[in-house]
Amino acid sequence: MQEDVTQKTIALSIKAGRLTGQVLQAAIRKYLEARKKGQTKLHHGKQSLRQLKKHGAALSNIEITDANIGLFKPCARKYGVDFSLRKDSTTQPPHWIVIFKAKDADNLEQAFKEFSAKKLRREERPSVRKELAAKRAQAAKKEGQRTKTKIKERGVEL
Repeated sequence: MQEDVTQKTIALSIKAGRLTGQVLQAAIRKYLEARKKGQTKLHHGKQSLRQLKKHGAALSNIEITDANIGLFKPCARKYGVDFSLRKDSTTQPPHWIVIFKAKDADNLEQAFKEFSAKKLRREERPSVRKELAAKRAQAAKKEGQRTKTKIKERGVEL
């Protein structure tokens, strides 16, 4: 393989009155710029549908009924899934359609498992606001019961 890399050649045709090092350098620079322009940068992670189609791979999709898609994005990023999100608001509640490359199906399945586990853990956790409201009510109830207080003054009386 090393020999394949080292033996690549480039054919340039230059019209010049005199071939100098500067002319050759300018020609090679133009060639490299043209080569760089021809390459399109492929995006990764969350992207638009147009950018996803530029990958040239077959696309698949999955519907998600939950509008809390924010938990899914970090999971997909962790597993390197290239995806696009579309909101289908014709249904009630609105569905999210996740469009992804078909070859990423295994990675997406793993990301969905982690997403579901995070969602379940979040739902099972007790609400901090509800606990705080209950503690406030309990404190207010105790405050109403403490009307009698004894005041002891310790000191020397003359």
